[in-house]
Amino acid sequence: MKSVNTPPANRPLPAVELRVPTEEDAMNWHRVFNDPDVMEFHGGVSAELSEYEELTARQRRHHAELGFCLFTLLDPADGAVIGFTGAQPWPQDWGPVGEIEIGWRLGRAYWGKGYATAAAQTALDAVRTAGVRHVVAMVDARNERSIAVTRRLGMRHAETMITPQGKRTAYCHRLDV
Repeated sequence: MKSVNTPPANRPLPAVELRVPTEEDAMNWHRVFNDPDVMEFHGGVSAELSEYEELTARQRRHHAELGFCLFTLLDPADGAVIGFTGAQPWPQDWGPVGEIEIGWRLGRAYWGKGYATAAAQTALDAVRTAGVRHVVAMVDARNERSIAVTRRLGMRHAETMITPQGKRTAYCHRLDV
């Protein structure tokens, strides 16, 4: 999938390329996310490789069954894996259980360049095509960058929750797609 989008301020967003995660992407995600800055709001350290292997396999199943997933995000200039973005059924037993969550995570070198917003807009197209009409984004209340992405997507802050692990404040943002 490729997309070029323009934000409200008419500053063009970068072109993005998304693909269904491959088996090799488990290692790519592990490498790209092995940075304390990237993982600050996700436990502070990158997950074990086996967790990314399970996650990428689950995303391939989601895509086959639902028509959307957390896609691997590629740098269109050189094809390097720079993160993921997409949607999946909310995977926890707390929060917006039964809803479709949109999310993104990028390597540190790609922050602040519009990739998360552009890729999330492209992922929303896949969600719409699959017939989903509402999505949520759960964001740590301290994660100003991700909160800004939810705003650029037109999401609205709907709920404030306390996470069971870590007892952190999280915001649930909603969007009718």
